[in-house]
Amino acid sequence: KTVFIYGGNLGKPQGIDFLIECLKSNRANKEAYFIIVGSGTEFSKLKYFFESEKPSNAQLFAEMPKNDYEILANSCDVGLVFLDNRFTIPNFPSRLLSYMQASIPVLAATDVNTDIGKVIEEGKFGLWCESRDVEEFNKLLKRLCDANLRKQMGLNARRYLEEHYTVDRTYDIIMSHFR
Repeated sequence: KTVFIYGGNLGKPQGIDFLIECLKSNRANKEAYFIIVGSGTEFSKLKYFFESEKPSNAQLFAEMPKNDYEILANSCDVGLVFLDNRFTIPNFPSRLLSYMQASIPVLAATDVNTDIGKVIEEGKFGLWCESRDVEEFNKLLKRLCDANLRKQMGLNARRYLEEHYTVDRTYDIIMSHFR
């Protein structure tokens, strides 16, 4: 199975209802396994879903220490990013960097106002859809069950991280504004 991980805040801004819809629609998907890790105001909603629906291809964990989470993320195949589709202000979740560091591709379901989908697609390290379209999410998820595609996108993720998000690169960008 392809193991998809979501790690981080589980609050209103993440569109947990959409995440639950995606989990429900993949209940019979034998190719995918979902790991959700985090805490937040909507954790209890997810916990209720897991307790009542008992999905056989998904697991929920409360937040865990950073080192444990990084070990887990490094053992997974695809990182998930969810943002509520009603956002009107751009948002760029930091969990993206954890996925890139782990050299895994990203499947992002977000609002249209953030540029995270554009960055992921232009960097060729993941796929994006709007977080109101479960059918499109599932099409992209199916594509990421291809091991060869995941491997290439994972390499692209690590390369993009090293080219754009290192401390040295950030320093150069900031200092260029003072020259």
